[in-house]
Amino acid sequence: MKKRSERKTAVKEDDMLAEYKFDYSKAKKNPYADKLAQEKIIYLDPDIAKIFPDSDSVNKALRAIISAYPQKKSKKVTAT
Repeated sequence: MKKRSERKTAVKEDDMLAEYKFDYSKAKKNPYADKLAQEKIIYLDPDIAKIFPDSDSVNKALRAIISAYPQKKSKKVTAT
């Protein structure tokens, strides 16, 4: 059997530079940024999570509550 070399798990402070220079002209846009910006993470308390096993059931309940609210009438702006 081959002997495995031990990996260094801790980085020594001497190995780190005080400052690094990055070439931002080679930077690429994150392809997942738009999707991440649209998603919201909400943490439920454990007792609530028992009632709502998945996001679809939470969305269904919230939509029912929202539909019960009276809708605001939009104000029409008229030019004089």
